[in-house]
Amino acid sequence: MARQPRPVVPGVPLHITQRGNNRLNCFFADADYLVYLDLLRTAAYDASCEVHAYVLMTNHVHLLVSPKDERGPSSLMKSLGERYVQYVNRRRSRTGALWDGRYHSCLVQSDRYLMICHRYIELNPVRAGLAIHPADYPWSSFRRNAHGDDNFLVTPHELYARLGNHAASREEAYRELFSDVLTEQRLFELRQATHCNHLLGTQEFKAEMSKMLGRPVPRTKAKAAEQ
Repeated sequence: MARQPRPVVPGVPLHITQRGNNRLNCFFADADYLVYLDLLRTAAYDASCEVHAYVLMTNHVHLLVSPKDERGPSSLMKSLGERYVQYVNRRRSRTGALWDGRYHSCLVQSDRYLMICHRYIELNPVRAGLAIHPADYPWSSFRRNAHGDDNFLVTPHELYARLGNHAASREEAYRELFSDVLTEQRLFELRQATHCNHLLGTQEFKAEMSKMLGRPVPRTKAKAAEQ
């Protein structure tokens, strides 16, 4: 039986995650992170996807993007994955797969879950024990979103723009969001929806997206892998 295509609706944010093969590292040196980010910028531009948030962990990545067409995310991840694997294989004189199969993703209800997804992504290094504060980790979008650091990759979502009337107030309001702890229930919902390639939002949002997709999106059943 053919697999159902991943839900993608133009303009609706998508949380994407991809893990290294057998959970092994996919980044080995600072230069690797820099190359990946440069390739991501190019691939996102070519695929007409805006990147709102990201984190590059040692053995997996998280992206929050808004595609302008339904083919954008798959084009983005295909181009990015192939080019980065070629780079790593050349640099480390290796062959074979780097990524653990297909990427996972979920549609994100903007008004209810977008900023939760931002926090989930940028707090990943803290949960993993790689940093005490998200600002301490160099391979994420937190410094851009929270402090206005220059970043050639990030395009703020319109909801981010509503956090304040000018840059300083938006950044302060964004930092305030991180004073609230993400509950285990929120973490589970996000992980489950992403792992199963489904929807993250209210029942009304799910019904609306199913109508726009022209097909029902089944409820998640299996417990999601921790990410």
